[in-house]
Amino acid sequence: MEKTDKSSVKVPKGTRDWVGADIKIRDRIFQAASGAFTRHGGVALDTPVFELKSILSGKYGEDSKLIYELADQGGEDLALRYDLTVPFARWLAMNSVQQIKRYHIAKVYRRDQPAIARGRMREFYQCDFDIAGEYDPMIPDAEILRIVYEVFSSLGLAKDVTVKINHRKILDGLFAVAGVPDDKIRTISSAVDKLDKLSREEVKKEMLEKGLEGSVADEILEWTKYNGDIPKILDLLKNDEKMFANEKIKKGIEEMSLLHTYLDAFRIADQVSFDLALARGLDYYTGLIYEAVIELTAKDRSAETRVGSIAAGGRYDNLVGMYGRKQIPCIGISFGVDRIFTILKARHEKEKQRVRGSDVYVMAFGGKNGLLPERMEIARTLWDAGLSAEFSPKVKPRLPQQFKAAETGGVPLAVIIGEDELKAGKVKVKVMGLPEGHPDKEGNLIEKANLAAECKRLLAEDARRINGELPTSN
Repeated sequence: MEKTDKSSVKVPKGTRDWVGADIKIRDRIFQAASGAFTRHGGVALDTPVFELKSILSGKYGEDSKLIYELADQGGEDLALRYDLTVPFARWLAMNSVQQIKRYHIAKVYRRDQPAIARGRMREFYQCDFDIAGEYDPMIPDAEILRIVYEVFSSLGLAKDVTVKINHRKILDGLFAVAGVPDDKIRTISSAVDKLDKLSREEVKKEMLEKGLEGSVADEILEWTKYNGDIPKILDLLKNDEKMFANEKIKKGIEEMSLLHTYLDAFRIADQVSFDLALARGLDYYTGLIYEAVIELTAKDRSAETRVGSIAAGGRYDNLVGMYGRKQIPCIGISFGVDRIFTILKARHEKEKQRVRGSDVYVMAFGGKNGLLPERMEIARTLWDAGLSAEFSPKVKPRLPQQFKAAETGGVPLAVIIGEDELKAGKVKVKVMGLPEGHPDKEGNLIEKANLAAECKRLLAEDARRINGELPTSN
């Protein structure tokens, strides 16, 4: 067997290994997303990690160059999936499903230039929720935006997230009124989509290179300066005679007005910003489009502000029909797990929050043979109660070593046993990390029979404290 060169033992560019505390943060994102998805009636779906290349081709506009194509596999041209939306559309076309709320949490692949610090990877997770089927206008659209709010609320990010929204009919109508030829609308839309990454001068230069006249580009750039609440932008469009005369814009205004009514009913109308610069470059969007971005004050700016959008999606009513079957209108949202992870991890480090490990570490203080059978018995009791628990694998561990293991592992509770306490039917429960002078710093003796219940109570308090529902210990 040939020995691998040490310098080549590494992960491929744009990928990463997940372990320990990072997985716990990632799983918290999964739980927040899947919890919201199932509350809204979502059904889980899983699809192959690769698809026929023909399934993916022609769906991503200029981003099609980022698809990972595979070498010929027994006569089939294959490619790794670029997102979870197109595989879902393919599944709908293959099956006689007229209505479904589906969610999918899985890895996708893009041959992009990676930027690890910004959460831009070549292999990364997406959490998708889509509503497929015929519904009255804007009802599923509003529910999707409510789900976005619920997921970020669960993660403690709602107050820092702005959800930008726009409408393809309004955007396409705006382009038409400005003088963009029909055959250039998609390619100009792709240029406008870069306004959050490039200067307005650079975007104008790209539009000119794509054959647009300077005056047309200037008018587009003027309109894309506007953003605000839905009524404000609708009034702006209605008060412009040229814009309001366009049929696409009229239809878009009608739908956005309806959306505002529904968002108000869901109490999230103040969580969205109608942004005429939002374009979403993918070719398959047909109606409402949106993306969630982190918005922080200048003094708080850090890696969090450089990760780009952390969730995005929109309505795609024609994608399923591209596979030669009946059209099924769809709308969906995709959460960028790796980008959200980058933000949450930065906050954990900035606020010196611990990432919780096991629930309990069982320790022995003195005693014959380190009280190993007794530690095992207590761990077993906690396991039976549904709690996660650890103990030192040494027969006679030293107490400082046990405390260090608990602290390193981010374990919130310690159960400390001694011979005299056990004879009296008691154990000591200590909340880890309490400051000096705290009345419970040294822990409390409780009845051994009540151990599992007391641990659950303390863990519930700890969870509420982490979520900001209780004051921090001091």
